[in-house]
Amino acid sequence: MALVQQKQVLVGRPVAWGLVVGVMNAAAPLAFWWLDVATVHALAISLIAAVYIGFAVADGRPKVIALESAVTFGFVLIAVTAVTGSAWLLVVGYFGHGCKDLWQHRTQFVSGTRWWPPFCAAIDFVVAGSIAVLILTGVQFH
Repeated sequence: MALVQQKQVLVGRPVAWGLVVGVMNAAAPLAFWWLDVATVHALAISLIAAVYIGFAVADGRPKVIALESAVTFGFVLIAVTAVTGSAWLLVVGYFGHGCKDLWQHRTQFVSGTRWWPPFCAAIDFVVAGSIAVLILTGVQFH
């Protein structure tokens, strides 16, 4: 029973905080009103993805560093394309990163990230869903 409770704390609290930070992240363009909404979210996707390079370096295995760097580059490409392209790329970027977080949580490919993937996945899915709703309601991102 104690192991189940410990597992819930290791996942439940990070997810709860991830939801809070996700709402703040979704609202981030309000703080940077002089930039296009797409630009703010593209910067956020790049920043979020780049954090995993830091985790990979902390892990120390060259294979992990190489793979995480390549994945980060992919998310940066999606993000920079979204700056002037379709806002749906932002949804793809956040949703894809959330899926990557779930994969990381399941596999523990990068060591030492027990609580981070559920936290980050919650953020990513909240923001992806928020952006999708905004697109569908006609909000302009450029």
